[in-house]
Amino acid sequence: MTEEILKLEHVSKKFHDLTVLEDLNLSVKRGEVIVVVGTSGCGKSTLLRCINGLEKLQAGRIIFEGENIDYDKNLSRLRQKIGMVFQSYELFPHKTVLENITLAPLVVQKRDKKEVVREAKELLKKMGLEQKADSYPRELSGGQKQRAAIARALCMHPDVLLFDEVTAALDPEMVHEVLEVILNLANQGRTMLIVTHEMQFARAVADRILFLEDGRILEEGSPEEFFEHPKTERAKQFLQKFQYEKRKSLVTT
Repeated sequence: MTEEILKLEHVSKKFHDLTVLEDLNLSVKRGEVIVVVGTSGCGKSTLLRCINGLEKLQAGRIIFEGENIDYDKNLSRLRQKIGMVFQSYELFPHKTVLENITLAPLVVQKRDKKEVVREAKELLKKMGLEQKADSYPRELSGGQKQRAAIARALCMHPDVLLFDEVTAALDPEMVHEVLEVILNLANQGRTMLIVTHEMQFARAVADRILFLEDGRILEEGSPEEFFEHPKTERAKQFLQKFQYEKRKSLVTT
């Protein structure tokens, strides 16, 4: 039986009077790729931010590798094992690509510099960025920045990777190169939770689809189950809207 690596129990999150996540339960197995979909404002990004400890819960708990995530005690240590890649890259503009990738392993994890630099360069090579090690973020395209951000997350040796709409800020031509990197990570057996609006990508990469609505998991299942046989009327409406927009884009391009 595959090991459970992450568990959310009755998780709730509010911003003032607005409930963003409500009594949410989720179990993630090691090596599983879960894709979270839903309309804007349904709680997808907040879910990832709670798992990474960027947002505090109002109720419930998150258990990572058998240990409760405690915002006051063990958050810094556990966050090193939960890598997150953001829509806006979050690269330091005054540091080179190589410096961005090596900073946290050197400062936070206190690892050997030669070993970290060697690994960072290997990651850049895998990302097709080996010629950009000494470049600054302003000198990179959006797709290159996002691949550098993924390399930075990987250099921390995380057990779980969170991707929050990592293609949303990219030009269409750059989307494919970033999604290809994530597909390769999935093929390597990485545990990942991915928030995306790219439905074709979601279907290709996911072991399981979560459909969120008003902060709840309204539906979950395999990609085939969700896309071919949605159980709820709301999921059917969501997929029909996507199909209409897809047909419309084909007509107008």
